[in-house]
Amino acid sequence: VQLQASGGGLVQAGGSLRLSCAASGSIGSMNYMGWYRQAPGKQRELVALMSNIGSTNYADSVKGRFTISRDNAKNTVYLQMNVLKPEDTAVYYCNGYYRGSNYWGKGTLVTVSS
Repeated sequence: VQLQASGGGLVQAGGSLRLSCAASGSIGSMNYMGWYRQAPGKQRELVALMSNIGSTNYADSVKGRFTISRDNAKNTVYLQMNVLKPEDTAVYYCNGYYRGSNYWGKGTLVTVSS
C-alpha cells in the first residue's frame, strides 16, 4: 500500500487546515490508520490514530482541536486541524499499520505563523 499525504501549507495561528492521505489500496483492511508529525530537531510523534472499528486516540497536545476521520470508499484518511498553534509546525506523515507492518507516506509540511 502506498500512501500520499497532501493539504499542508502556511496558515496563521488560530486557523485551520485539513490534511488528506490517499491510499493506493484498501484502508479498510488496515488495523490502524494514523497521523504522525516531526518538528525540526524533534522525534516523530503520534498525532492521531484510528482503528479499523473507528476508535480514536489523540496526543494530549491536539485533543479538542484535531479530528481524524476516514472514508473507506475513497481509501482516504483525513486530519482536520483547527485552532492551529505555532507549535503544530511540523512535517505530517500518514501511517498505516497492518499485522506488524508499517506503511508510511511522504510527509506534508504544515507551517503555523504567529
